Amino acid sequence: MQWYEVVVGVVLIITSLILVATVLLQEGRSAGLSGAIAGGAETFLGKGKSKTAEQKLAKITKIVAIVFFLLSLISTLIVLFLD
Repeated sequence: MQWYEVVVGVVLIITSLILVATVLLQEGRSAGLSGAIAGGAETFLGKGKSKTAEQKLAKITKIVAIVFFLLSLISTLIVLFLD
């Protein structure tokens, strides 16, 4: 096992833990009919305001998911072509 395989593996594990944590920290989207009505009003009325913590968390989740996907792809390519 080469050093770069170990580094990519460790970073992949850390990224997966961060991804799990950010997904678990997000609120559920199924709040029923009252949540759908109130959620639509909050989105419309809060459109011009600064980003909430939930929006920032969703953005972080998307970024971490992309990094996780790329690291998985890189680790697969390392195993296929460098070994």
